Amino acid sequence: MPPREFATFTEFWTYYVGEHTHVGNRALHYIGFVAALACLVTAGVTQTWLPLACAPLAGYAFAWMGHALIEGNRPATWGWPAWSLVAEIKMVGLAGLGRMRAEVERVRRQSARVRRARA
Repeated sequence: MPPREFATFTEFWTYYVGEHTHVGNRALHYIGFVAALACLVTAGVTQTWLPLACAPLAGYAFAWMGHALIEGNRPATWGWPAWSLVAEIKMVGLAGLGRMRAEVERVRRQSARVRRARA
């Protein structure tokens, strides 16, 4: 069971990465992020509200499908919406830099060390 509160974003980030270990789930998050961003840009260019309203729907639909169909866990957004948004932006940024896979492996190694220390 994940902690109900995190003292720092770093603690939350470790949890968040652990909930996004499957590349397919992360890919759906990236698609949703780009779709939401496209909606926001469209709303700005067209000066209409409909694309603005569609932005969260586009982003969350893909991300939640990834959790339900691929990762098999509950989206962190449900418990920690603000930190989840920041973590999503960080995850997309690291993916864009080609560093997200290494971050997942780093968190896996860190989690394994913690489990061994507790045993």
